Amino acid sequence: MINPAELQLLQDALATLANGYDELPAFTPEFDTQAASEVLQIVAERMQDNFPYYHPQYVGQMLKPPHPVARIAYAMSLWVNPNNHALDGGRASSAMEKECIVDLGRMYGWKNPLGHLTGGGTMANLEALWVAGRLHPGKRVIASKQAHYTHSRISDVLGLPFSSVDIGDDGRMDLAAIETLLAAGDVGTVVATIGNTGLGAVDRLPQILELAHRYDARVHADAAYGGYFGLASELHDDTRAAYDHLTEVDSLVVDPHKHGLQPYGCGCVLFRDAGVGRFYKHDSPFTYFSSAELHLGEISLECSRPGASAVALWATQQMFPLEKGGQLAAWLDLGLLAAREFWQRLSVSDHYQPLLQPELDIVVYAVAADNAQQASDRSRRVFSLAAKRDLHLAMIELPVELVRTCLPDLEANAETVTCLRSVLMKPEHKEWLDGIMKILDECAAAI
Repeated sequence: MINPAELQLLQDALATLANGYDELPAFTPEFDTQAASEVLQIVAERMQDNFPYYHPQYVGQMLKPPHPVARIAYAMSLWVNPNNHALDGGRASSAMEKECIVDLGRMYGWKNPLGHLTGGGTMANLEALWVAGRLHPGKRVIASKQAHYTHSRISDVLGLPFSSVDIGDDGRMDLAAIETLLAAGDVGTVVATIGNTGLGAVDRLPQILELAHRYDARVHADAAYGGYFGLASELHDDTRAAYDHLTEVDSLVVDPHKHGLQPYGCGCVLFRDAGVGRFYKHDSPFTYFSSAELHLGEISLECSRPGASAVALWATQQMFPLEKGGQLAAWLDLGLLAAREFWQRLSVSDHYQPLLQPELDIVVYAVAADNAQQASDRSRRVFSLAAKRDLHLAMIELPVELVRTCLPDLEANAETVTCLRSVLMKPEHKEWLDGIMKILDECAAAI
């Protein structure tokens, strides 16, 4: 878990950082190192009460360990503790954030997007829908029933009406249902989910854009989870089409703390039209005004924000540029291939029945059973038994009719089915599939 080389790299970086302040009179803050040591040992012991998120046998939620360069850059920057609300609070880190935004925008074909980092996808989506509400006051927001629940919650916070859209057998928003809602004339924004967090399905963006244009609605892409996969080379053709059209959406959210190798929390919101920055303007009598240059606090709803996130992301993007054919793209491809191989292994298993073929790196599967209640009970039992064998899964509750589209012989004696869900987002997952399947088979045999 701990690589001593990381500690040496951090020490070297801190020494270089300290050189930049050599001209100041000597000053070293004092603290009780013995008391700190005692407290930190307690903290370390308490932190053992966590799942091993970094390990390949953690295939539960979408938790990807930050790359060492991100972890070290983040820690190093804390000795300065920059605040990216205003330039005076974080000059270097603010510049790095702006450069990161340019690079992220370029990944979607945008030259000069308006954007900034956020604490995560929820805040980023809030800002996107806030701008959408300013442009279409009082108009409805619509999103997939498999979209993240924050969209309905955020719409409620913003006082905007919200409707969820049925999904098809493939887990994507139903296009006919979208058009029915658009035809009513009160929809201002369609949220297209580029990799929903439950199934990993990517909404049909080219067709959604066509419908939205016809009915004068905005399109916001929630690519918090799947936003980096446009760099990958192993996408299916229809999924690739969605990524190829991201350049046409009005706003977009991506979470570098998912596939961007960053520590929590690092989300990002981007707007194709930089003119929407007019909605952010404010006159604060106590904000830093010693810098005439535009600062990030003037284009974000959040005020104080950790400059450390920008430093870590900048360092990572320098080491792993956001380009097709690069190392980051290769790691994404490994996740796609691991998910497809895992799905294939499950499909020939006597114990498990996979559902939708994975578009990204998420696989959902049921334990073989005669009916919905039995399948749910067996999934919960496998979940618990696997954890005791240090294989950590996730569970998802799905409508029984959706499950029956893949498993037509399953008796529908309940409205929902508890299924198992695995996120194979670590590059190492593909080579660990033998061990993962062995534990899964052992658990199924035990029940």
